Amino acid sequence: MKFSGRSFFAFILLSLVFTLSSVHAEAPRVVPAILDSVPHETSHFTQGLSFDGDDLIETTGLYGKSGLYRRTLDGKILDSARIQERYFGEGSVVVGDEIYYLTWKSHKAFIYSRKPFKKKGEFRIPTEGWGLTLWRDQLLMSNGTDELLQIAPGSFSLTGIIGVRDGRYSIKLLNELEIVGNTLYANIWQTDLIAEIELPSGKVLRYIDFSKKAGEIRDRYPGVDVLNGIAYDGKDFWITGKLWPQIYKVKF
Repeated sequence: MKFSGRSFFAFILLSLVFTLSSVHAEAPRVVPAILDSVPHETSHFTQGLSFDGDDLIETTGLYGKSGLYRRTLDGKILDSARIQERYFGEGSVVVGDEIYYLTWKSHKAFIYSRKPFKKKGEFRIPTEGWGLTLWRDQLLMSNGTDELLQIAPGSFSLTGIIGVRDGRYSIKLLNELEIVGNTLYANIWQTDLIAEIELPSGKVLRYIDFSKKAGEIRDRYPGVDVLNGIAYDGKDFWITGKLWPQIYKVKF
């Protein structure tokens, strides 16, 4: 998701909502081990991050700055495409030979060819778009609520909704998504937490707590934004944030 254009008071209220609910959370927190890091473009307001083979696919946000990038782990940009200035880019996912790229408030997603990037079309999404992944041949989309929308590729019709809960508490502000088997990893916007979610139940199993490293990054680089971006290479996770200078290889 985003922060640009939102008031300080909105930020405080959103943070307070999660802080109050997490006091009663039943799921444990674990701190990831950082194994390595690679450079990340500090101009990239990261919204989506995933692997396509050895390459990273990244989508970025902000009006007038949203784009799609294919890059190597050492930072070389292999391909890129920008969307029109009136759209605020969000999450993305590779599906076959295509990439689906969400927008925030426009109720629209774009379809690009996977190699090379070329816009092929677009489709309507039923709500705001935040994060996107693929599970059991269905798109799984977050929209800032405690609900994950299941959308059929091709027809792009809504096929189901999964509510996310930790015990008695709904977990809202679900953002960037990454799937591993039947386990979903979701950034929780405006926190340094990643929720590990069992599918299809929507039960939060635990939280990955990135607060120590995120705090160090904010202290050293005051202009950075929130934690956002989860990619899995088949063995390890790679984590970053909006405007962060590094992508971190982690285990948890």
